[in-house]
Amino acid sequence: MRVHSAFAALGWAALLASVSLAPAFAASDDRKLDAEIDRLRDAGKIPGVAMALVENGKLVYVTARGVRNAKGDPLTPDTVMYAASVTKATFAYYVMMLVDEGKLDLDKPIATYLPKPLPDYKAYADLANDPRWREITPRMLMTHSAGFPNFRWLNPDEKLDIKFQPGSRYAYAGEGINLMQFVIEQGLGLNVGEEMNRRLFQPLGMTRSSMIWRDDFAGNLADGQDENGKWEPHDDRSSVKAAGSLDTTIGDMGKLAAAMASGWGLSAKARAEFAKPSLPIKSAHEFPTLTTEENPDNAKIGLAAGIGVVVFDGPQGPSFLKGGHNEITDNMLVCVGKGRRCVVILTNSGVGQRVIPALVKAALGETGAPWSWEYSRLPALTP
Repeated sequence: MRVHSAFAALGWAALLASVSLAPAFAASDDRKLDAEIDRLRDAGKIPGVAMALVENGKLVYVTARGVRNAKGDPLTPDTVMYAASVTKATFAYYVMMLVDEGKLDLDKPIATYLPKPLPDYKAYADLANDPRWREITPRMLMTHSAGFPNFRWLNPDEKLDIKFQPGSRYAYAGEGINLMQFVIEQGLGLNVGEEMNRRLFQPLGMTRSSMIWRDDFAGNLADGQDENGKWEPHDDRSSVKAAGSLDTTIGDMGKLAAAMASGWGLSAKARAEFAKPSLPIKSAHEFPTLTTEENPDNAKIGLAAGIGVVVFDGPQGPSFLKGGHNEITDNMLVCVGKGRRCVVILTNSGVGQRVIPALVKAALGETGAPWSWEYSRLPALTP
């Protein structure tokens, strides 16, 4: 496995061409792939880009390019970065371990796991007058179809509610993922942060990954840059949130992607369930989450929700992806069926999506990933 860290530059016009014409480089062409990352990073004005590549279920390439903070300290393969919502896919893999062991049934209502009704818990008291919560299953939570807003604080009254009939359609909801964590902790008596460390991070050698802040991360940490070029410090995540609290490195995420590609830790049945279509996605875009606008072309690629990931049929077979975005972070995991190949891209920029589609193509070739669905907020690619 090759590991690299460097800097470079090129122009905006080249970025425009690369979106449709970027070549795919074999892992053996690591210098060419390094140069392509540098070219795109500079043209897209992204301070730092880290990439890991998996082939045949094995991690074969890890690189980190650019800077991690306003001082210009280099981004390295062991720099701790936000996973953002790629946390959801990581958590989903752990969920499938519980399913594999018979501790959790994806289609059994969550009410059967909890020792008392959900609204009896203070965090979910807002649902007391809506009996539809009893219909919610783990599959609905993990496929973003329970009917929740993305987060309750987005509602004018900041209260949690159910927007539509649970299980009827896809609407991205961090609330649902966090509720799945709550059910596991309250119903199964498991500490999700500790369990993910024990069952995923430690066995896979993900030594610089945690669902909660660790003081030893401070020495090599990535700050983030917003779309206006303003740097924001990496904050300390003081509590475990399955929807997005994972701190990690590109080297560690490469190991996790290899596990996902190879099916490590899961039976063949459970691995298939993780990445199979559980619910068709009809929405024209992932965001805004509650939009009712639909795109019939989604069916042409079999766009659907898997367990914590989005699945689609591409030119390289059944594939899945999971993005992670906030104001200072833009990440992407894409795995294709052909050759059990994956790429993970972590950036410390709120506009990494300017270059992520081209980077994925450079690493894997044409995947058929639904970029227009994923990136409805994609900044205009104009000089």
